[in-house]
Amino acid sequence: MSGARRTVHIVADGVRSEVASNASVAAALIALGVAGFRTSVAGEPRGPLCGMGVCHECRVTIDGVPHRRACLVPVADGMDVRTGAST
Repeated sequence: MSGARRTVHIVADGVRSEVASNASVAAALIALGVAGFRTSVAGEPRGPLCGMGVCHECRVTIDGVPHRRACLVPVADGMDVRTGAST
């Protein structure tokens, strides 16, 4: 696949970053050093646990839509991702 884009740009918590185009949002955030995707009711940071959409610990806001499971959503160029850490 010559000509296929290998990277895309996303905005994660207000910071524009270049990530692998074949990554999930969760993988991209982890690669960017984001550990906490949301906070528990007790205020503790939470992040991906299962990596396949069962645990719901990786919920983030993507392009204004809250509670998206980051491990199930592929990155897209220009995507705006907000973690619980940014609110």
